[in-house]
Amino acid sequence: MSTAQSYGQQAMGRDAHKLAELTDKVLFSDIWERNELAKRDRSIVTVAALIAMYRLEQLPFHLNFAIENGVTKTELIEIITHLAFYSGWPTAHSAIKLLNAMSSKK
Repeated sequence: MSTAQSYGQQAMGRDAHKLAELTDKVLFSDIWERNELAKRDRSIVTVAALIAMYRLEQLPFHLNFAIENGVTKTELIEIITHLAFYSGWPTAHSAIKLLNAMSSKK
């Protein structure tokens, strides 16, 4: 039996079993795997939505996931710059700080 936690368990904790299950089976195993939109495009949409809604807790994971899915750092910077005019300067500033912090750790 594997002792490794799924992403849902890591993100939701062991107590929120149903939420972890939905995260793993519906979000990441169904929605993210649909062929109608490339993972790269899903990452761009997700990052833009998280920035616009100022959801900073999930943003580092999705910035990394976007890079894994083929979005470049230059493209992420451009997305953030573009969003500054639609979601506000504070959202863009916070997103750039998170992206730069991630880059400095590598």
